[in-house]
Amino acid sequence: MRIDAHQHFWQIGRFDYPWMQGETLEPLRRDFLPEAIEPLLDKTGIQKSIFVQTISDARENRWALDLAERHEFLAGVVGWLDLTSPAVEDDLAEFRDNPRFVGVRHQTHDEPDDDWIVREDVLRGLAVLERHDVPFELLFHPRHLRHVPLLAARLPNLRMVINHIAKPAIRDGQWEGWIEDFARAASFDNVYCKLSGMITEAKWDCWTSADLRPYVRAALAAFGPSRLMFGSDWPVCTLAGSYEQVVNALRETLGPIPEKDRADIFGRTAARFYGLTFDRA
Repeated sequence: MRIDAHQHFWQIGRFDYPWMQGETLEPLRRDFLPEAIEPLLDKTGIQKSIFVQTISDARENRWALDLAERHEFLAGVVGWLDLTSPAVEDDLAEFRDNPRFVGVRHQTHDEPDDDWIVREDVLRGLAVLERHDVPFELLFHPRHLRHVPLLAARLPNLRMVINHIAKPAIRDGQWEGWIEDFARAASFDNVYCKLSGMITEAKWDCWTSADLRPYVRAALAAFGPSRLMFGSDWPVCTLAGSYEQVVNALRETLGPIPEKDRADIFGRTAARFYGLTFDRA
């Protein structure tokens, strides 16, 4: 089963999208809904996808879960909860029994406090996810990676996945300040990584697969294929390239790896991480 482990939907006017500001993001300020991605999945041979939250609003969880009920290719929803709320366990109770609710994310990299993720109130919320076996997505910049050892030590049974390889500055060929903490994060077995969101960290108008290759190879060496998963980051990726270009770029940068490893990255890791099961009859 080939799975896109990271894509989004939004509907302008249904919710507010405070991050969608500035002239450079103007192309994104329109509706992106399941009907738009389905033919792209078909064309590239991707069979299922995972919706990942875009705003800090539990109403989006309900909306995305409703979409998942109506679109077979949508295998799971990563939603949002207020991890700082004393009622986070009650809030989780609304969603945790829905088999399509497969994880929680917070837009940590937008928090003014770089240490937000290791605040005690946040750690208490993350402990609730750990207790109920709900994975958490780490939307980090390189400066946040230093917190992974504390998170992994405090929450050894919480499956966590780094989104977008923590957004190194691929456009500048930047490596220092990322690779050391990235490799350290990979040393914890409960930490995974998405090979996603890379072309928008490169030069939008002139990137090539060669620009991505050092970062993909570093991730492969650090995590191994059994803890790596493909994600398109559609439709954000459209700022720099098409869905097909994203898929092909990863296939090219991985190179001639064993088919088992490729199958892990393009589906099996995501299925295991999110606890997905599929009827193969």
